[in-house]
Amino acid sequence: MTDEHDAVTGDEKSSPVEVLSHGRRSRWSRDARGGRVAGRGAGGAAGGPATTGGSGRPWALFVPAVIGLAFLVLPFVGLLVRAPWRSMPELLSGDVVWPALRLSLTTATAATAVSLVLGVPLAWLLARTDFPGRRLARTLVTLPLVMPPVVGGVALLLVLGRNGIIGRWLDSAFGITLPFTTAGVVVAEAFVAMPFLVLSVEGALRSADTRYEEAALTLGASRFEVFRRVTLPLIAPGVGAGAVLAWARALGEFGATITFAGNFPGTTQTLPLAVYLELQDSPDAAVALSLVLLAVSLAVLLALRGRWTTGAQA
Repeated sequence: MTDEHDAVTGDEKSSPVEVLSHGRRSRWSRDARGGRVAGRGAGGAAGGPATTGGSGRPWALFVPAVIGLAFLVLPFVGLLVRAPWRSMPELLSGDVVWPALRLSLTTATAATAVSLVLGVPLAWLLARTDFPGRRLARTLVTLPLVMPPVVGGVALLLVLGRNGIIGRWLDSAFGITLPFTTAGVVVAEAFVAMPFLVLSVEGALRSADTRYEEAALTLGASRFEVFRRVTLPLIAPGVGAGAVLAWARALGEFGATITFAGNFPGTTQTLPLAVYLELQDSPDAAVALSLVLLAVSLAVLLALRGRWTTGAQA
């Protein structure tokens, strides 16, 4: 009570709130000097992770976690250790690398553009409208994520092949043939990459505040104008992240591409297909190409680090 009494007598103009606040600070100081810091428990600082055992680590979780980390990291370490660094410039300047890399970058970019044109409206439909069979539609949209890519290539052949359901009509009416062409590579990559964009944009739409859109509608704006001038700026980060993920997935596509478009150098042979081919003839060249794809993957992770680490640090 001495500190509270001093606070009252030392300043006659002190309000009761100031006196009470001063008393609480005094008690906190005494607790801190006595080693009794509020908010600390047996596990350490307030809000800190709970620990067990004398060493401070829950070994039943720590050991499997380390094994899992090693399982995921060691293959990349082996790729870096066994890489032919001295002959890397010669291997990367061969006749196979640059045509495959150029074709991969071109087709992946085109597939991402197709995914943006078709996937953003599809994500808006799934997120903002209610129609019969919406759950089934969402399931079918995400099906390419879990389906083997080879199965997707076979399905594309049955629909867009020369004797397919739609491909027969395209060939007879317009003379358009998609299988085993560069356009077929774009179609196969867009088929497996678009779900990544749709899921990312749909999540952004569901978390966006709809009050801005409702306010724009009350001011007389049309639905499309609201989508273009209000909704798209709100979900721009989600669209960007989805586009990057779709581009990376299209760049690494193998199964659907080789099934639907084949493996013709300069026409349909992308970088993953070149890795598979070089692994049989020149393992060092396959390792060099794999490092190129690994570098691209790391660049994608760095581009998305702000979006992924923000939630982890919150």
